[in-house]
Amino acid sequence: MTLPDTPQSPAAGADRTFQVDLRGLVDLLSHHLYSSPRVYLRELLQNAVDALTARHTLELGATPDAFGIRLYADGSVVRVEDDGVGLTEADVHTFLATIGRSSKRTEKIAEQRADFIGQFGIGLLSCFLVADEIHVVSRSARTPDAPAVEWRGRGDGSYTVRTLPASARPRPGTTVTLTPRADAVEWTRPVQVQALARHFGSLLRHPVTFDDGAGGPGSAINPEPAPWARTYPTPGARSRALAAYGEEIFGFTPLDTIDLDLPAVGLKGIACVLPEAVPAGRRHGHRVHVKGMLLSEQAEEILPEWAFFVRCVLDAESLRPTASRESLYEDDTLAAVRDALAERLRAWIARTAASDPDLLGRFLQTHHLAVKSLAVHDDEILRMLLPWLPFETTDGHATLDEFARAHRTVLVTSSVEEFRQVAAIAAAAGLGVVNGGYTYDRELVHRLPEIRPEVSVADLDPATLTAHLDPVDRETELAAAAYLALARDALAVFDCDVALRTFQPASAPALLLDSREARHERTRSQLAREQQGGVWGDILGHLRQEAPRAQLILNQLNPLVRTAVTIDEPELARTSAEALYGQAALLSRRPLRPAESSLINRSFLDLLAHALRKDS
Repeated sequence: MTLPDTPQSPAAGADRTFQVDLRGLVDLLSHHLYSSPRVYLRELLQNAVDALTARHTLELGATPDAFGIRLYADGSVVRVEDDGVGLTEADVHTFLATIGRSSKRTEKIAEQRADFIGQFGIGLLSCFLVADEIHVVSRSARTPDAPAVEWRGRGDGSYTVRTLPASARPRPGTTVTLTPRADAVEWTRPVQVQALARHFGSLLRHPVTFDDGAGGPGSAINPEPAPWARTYPTPGARSRALAAYGEEIFGFTPLDTIDLDLPAVGLKGIACVLPEAVPAGRRHGHRVHVKGMLLSEQAEEILPEWAFFVRCVLDAESLRPTASRESLYEDDTLAAVRDALAERLRAWIARTAASDPDLLGRFLQTHHLAVKSLAVHDDEILRMLLPWLPFETTDGHATLDEFARAHRTVLVTSSVEEFRQVAAIAAAAGLGVVNGGYTYDRELVHRLPEIRPEVSVADLDPATLTAHLDPVDRETELAAAAYLALARDALAVFDCDVALRTFQPASAPALLLDSREARHERTRSQLAREQQGGVWGDILGHLRQEAPRAQLILNQLNPLVRTAVTIDEPELARTSAEALYGQAALLSRRPLRPAESSLINRSFLDLLAHALRKDS
């Protein structure tokens, strides 16, 4: 808040001093740096904690609870008092009246800056979000005979400083008093101040108490250390306590809790395994404290993307907050912490797989997608858990271990719709097919031979399935030749061939084999041919003829098909073929093209009209 006392006109070429519009700066902070006016209490707590930290560097023999922080709020004022290092009159002029100047940057304690939460010198400005004046009374512990000093800073950028008698502050420390503005009442009510103190300071290492001015004893904001730092009679008691804490913080009962401890960066905490599945890639915010002070409840960057099956509560010493102290600064330390925490989660999965199969089963049933995403890039997890992961198969939902015991050759589809087209017929033919259309599944199934060398894996293509369908006898083929020719002509617009086979189940009249890739290739070739024309159009038209064609396989075992192939009326034969194609397309559950929807409607109406004419 350094401002020149009287504006002057410097001589040409002379250095000039920036003019600071404090009201404009406060508005900038409130709308672009801080997320809410509530951070004023966090900043006051933070300054108090840093002052206590500096006091402990002076008095190394003092215990952590020798000095504390006291909060007071009665609706008319908010007061934060600490037993910290305090300020001299010179310190007040240097630090409180200069924007961006932090006492943590002084040479005397520069080497201990990592011990402090705030290092930017702007935290006190947050008080102007709720008050027009900040009143500070402080007495330095570094200079025992220093008098108490009073500083009053106002929202217009002015401030006053005066010394006070020793009785105004008998012991070293600092008291900050705010008189709230009318528009900030919701953030300064006693119940709100107490709630904010618990929210931000529940894990602080120094004792913090709150007094609402009602005359009763002050209440402790942080009566116990963090749950992972407490002593428990048994491992079971510890597990239950950590689970209860996770439920209190996140609102769900964890499937399990994972201890997180990285001594190199002073990080401790827990990861709570979610009891319900979440969408792939949905990243949860994690609750991160820095030196006990809550930094963020939405710190996504602390864990890798694949770890969306946990939510964490962490307290770290060496992570670097941004200027707003509401998120983490992306640097090498954060990257190393993220990698180390990822390794802790991998170790938990490995330990669970080796020692607790029941828990592993519940975990995989809920979070198999997260584990699949990890297994794609982690060979150790792949070898350990791939046989246990569930997949959709022609034998129902099964693990690859179960499926591989029944099928030495495993076929995998490239899409969900392809699996749905062939599942019933493939199962009846004894083929083992896995749905590879879901995220990660096809890639993982292809790696099964790395775990079980006796099993072979191949992509399913129409020719493979067709080869397992039984051909009809020559007489039946010849008798149906005329119908098949009409059917091929009717379906030529869809680049679809028609064949007659026998397969189970007999209730299925037709099977449409048409992969997404083949449809895209035919569509691309068609568009290119229409756009080019001339010689190039003829060449592209020839290439289009060689593109993979769809196949409508009619089932001779089905009574409807046996009747249809005997139709000798050309128009009715064409209509029945179109209807069989439309029914097979619907059973494939793939999106219908406009021409296919039109065909289904037209063939239904034509068949209905034919039936009505026949009955009349």
